[in-house]
Amino acid sequence: MMRSIVSGYRHSTLVVVFAFLGFSTPGPAWAQGGESAPSPQDTPAFDEPSGNEIIVTATKREVTLQNVPVAVTVTTAETIERANIRDIQDLQTVVPALRVVQLQSAANTNFFIRGFGNGANNVGIEPSVGVFVDGVFRSRTASQISDFPDIRRVEVLRGPQSTLFGKNASAGVISIITQEPQYRFGGSLEASYGNYDAVVAKGYVTGPLAENVAVSVAAGLNKRDGFVRDLGTGGRANDRDRWFVRGQLLFEPDDSLKIRLIGDYDKIDEVCCAVVNLRSSPATGAILALGGQVTDPAHPFADRTYNNFPSSNDVENYGFSAQLDYEAGPVNVTSITALRKTNSLTDQDSDFTTARLLDRNFQDQSLRTFTQELRLSGDFGDKVSALLGVFYINEKFDQENDVFFGPDFRGYADLLIQGASGGALSVPVLEGTFGALEGDPAKYLGRFFAPGSGLDEAYRLKNESFSIFGQVDFALTDRLTLTAGGNFTRDKKRLRTNVIATDVFSAIDLDNPLYAAFRQQLLAAGGLLQAGVDPTDPAAVLAFATDPATMPAYQQIMGFANANQNNPQANPIGGLRTLQIFPPFLNVPNAVESGKTSDNDFSYTLRLSYDATDRVNLYASYATGFKASSVNLSRDSRPPADDASALAGAGLITPNLRFGSRFAGPEESRVIEFGAKGNWGAYSANLAVFHQEIKGFQSNIFTGTGFALANAGKQSTYGVEFEGTARPVDPLTLGLSVVWLDPKYDSFPESAVGDQSGRKPVEIPEWSITVSGQWEQEIGNGDRLIARAAYHYESPAWAVEGLPGFVSRDAAGNAVDYTLATEAARPFKRQVDELEASLTYAMGNGFELSVWGRNLLDDRYLNRIFNSVAQPQAISGYLNLPRTYGVSARFKW
Repeated sequence: MMRSIVSGYRHSTLVVVFAFLGFSTPGPAWAQGGESAPSPQDTPAFDEPSGNEIIVTATKREVTLQNVPVAVTVTTAETIERANIRDIQDLQTVVPALRVVQLQSAANTNFFIRGFGNGANNVGIEPSVGVFVDGVFRSRTASQISDFPDIRRVEVLRGPQSTLFGKNASAGVISIITQEPQYRFGGSLEASYGNYDAVVAKGYVTGPLAENVAVSVAAGLNKRDGFVRDLGTGGRANDRDRWFVRGQLLFEPDDSLKIRLIGDYDKIDEVCCAVVNLRSSPATGAILALGGQVTDPAHPFADRTYNNFPSSNDVENYGFSAQLDYEAGPVNVTSITALRKTNSLTDQDSDFTTARLLDRNFQDQSLRTFTQELRLSGDFGDKVSALLGVFYINEKFDQENDVFFGPDFRGYADLLIQGASGGALSVPVLEGTFGALEGDPAKYLGRFFAPGSGLDEAYRLKNESFSIFGQVDFALTDRLTLTAGGNFTRDKKRLRTNVIATDVFSAIDLDNPLYAAFRQQLLAAGGLLQAGVDPTDPAAVLAFATDPATMPAYQQIMGFANANQNNPQANPIGGLRTLQIFPPFLNVPNAVESGKTSDNDFSYTLRLSYDATDRVNLYASYATGFKASSVNLSRDSRPPADDASALAGAGLITPNLRFGSRFAGPEESRVIEFGAKGNWGAYSANLAVFHQEIKGFQSNIFTGTGFALANAGKQSTYGVEFEGTARPVDPLTLGLSVVWLDPKYDSFPESAVGDQSGRKPVEIPEWSITVSGQWEQEIGNGDRLIARAAYHYESPAWAVEGLPGFVSRDAAGNAVDYTLATEAARPFKRQVDELEASLTYAMGNGFELSVWGRNLLDDRYLNRIFNSVAQPQAISGYLNLPRTYGVSARFKW
């Protein structure tokens, strides 16, 4: 199969690859792994080699990219600066195999590598792509990187990582490596100003405290007005308002011992994230009738939104780590201990209109993480090198939510009910009728959709995981090396919930036998209307019932009504279930559900690498990976259908209990990869062909009120990746990065939007291409003029598998047809055409002045679409960032 891929794309991928040999973003190449790297002291950040001569710590030791036989893209400090990369989201413009998406809050970021990824919107899900900063695992992407001025490089590893990372990631790893403190005084200052009143200021200073002690301090802020005008509040959304401070201490008492201490604190206080209306529905008409406003679906990129209060995002993230490196004879000992805390407060107008349908959607999240890693490594003779490590993580996650109806929801629901029933029913009619049938006509009066009712949610998740991992390299010959490694992981999670639903209407059993007479009347009235008889006209009904010509039809109508008054499949008020959005919640643990998971797994790596010549290296590898079970921390967390009988036996069936999932089982990944890397001085090239699959992929789909978490049977992809650099003439560096992917769901029968087996997963472009060039011209007196440009392209890809709100359901609420759910999503595709450029005048004294622009083509697309909240059959979406530009001044010493 691999041969057929290469052959079938010989005249597309490979011809393009070698026709533009070496075209890639300046700095990227391939390796594996990543941790806090020892940087040569007294070496400026931009003095690193380029192309395949870049030094990385991919295999937990310093090696050139040319000699590390695994796939990784390295983005150097120079590329980060010249490309004006401000945070981890911007990395995707220089790493084609990586996609980064920020969605419902500033604390939520999703990462995809080779099309595989999930996570952040549902914080109970561990990411498939692991993020490490100086060797410390950041388990949730609220802990995203800030705009560090001391970043040395970013290594993006593709494929499952197991034998070099204790906390395995089933799709890949992003490893961020910062500059160690230096024993020579130095530093940098930078200030930048751009459109939307964007201001970035950051600084870095380092130097010695004593003969064997060095320190560094980095700090910065990033502020920008929102690019989306909120016509409801009069303010702006999607702004930037974040700052950070980071300190390091390096202590080297002798040649064998090094201790590195790092402390950091960062804060985000932003209005995020704007949502636009992409498709209206009759429910949207009801909002307009109430005087509410929504955006025009015909102009989604007008950068306008409507809310009745700004969506706040207050994220606080801080931590401390200590790394100890000790040379004990032939063995190197490394210990990394870290304690981190993330607090996030968000509040959102989740109906995304000026109508006060939902008065608040408040969330308070707290995550505490302790990690400990210990590694032993060394060379044993000329033939063997080995690494053995253990990794431990202990996490405690607390989340509290409040989501309440606003004062307009009752009137909104009344309009929807009247419209659906032709004016026969209304909220007051239902309240009075249900109460009377239950023996108390006043029981429900004024209580349906009452302001302030909704859900009060509390979730607690504890996770403890332990791994032992190792890898051995055997030099079979001078040119042939066999690598074997393994990882055993044991992971345990405990979930506890305390969710209280106060919405009275959502607790109404629409199939209640006490309502039989009411349902019978509605069925009879519906049959009479179909026969052309007004059921509210007694004389017309009597005539229809007694006329010998129509009497049989009348009897048939009444017979059907009598026979089906207690049939959920024919319930005439079954359509009201779409308004029961906050049903009673079955908390866990309970007599049937323990709320616990326990996973054990052994994953491994086998690889052969061969130095075909002094300039060409080949490798073949087979690797497996693992990600433990994830937890559905949302109001759509529901017991599995398999527990229905046990729950009924225990008396735990709550009104309108729906079944779904509390957990998604583990992901198990596998990749078969063949690669070639070449380095010819001014030219370098890397090529990989692979087949990668994940069994049990944890799919997470927003339903409009919560998240549907489910395991796909298997997702796989064939792929080809190429990267390279070229310096055809001394001032010019060219680059090309190409990724071709052919993914599919091999098996996914129980998706929230129907059987996806055999279909192409969404959000995965077939082609991702980055072309770049940089011209660095000496102009005398040590001054330089540096011009850089890069174009990033992603071919069209579906935005989402489908929209659960469009699933056709019967009167009992059971799904009967998923066609509309997938068809509703089909008009929405995402294609990326982004151009960025910069021009820098660098003086010999360390001062630089730059002009820059990102997304210069003002390419607009949707990051994600979803069912509009509380608006049946409507669609909403998130926007990407428009064109930005500005000027920067830097000084380095």
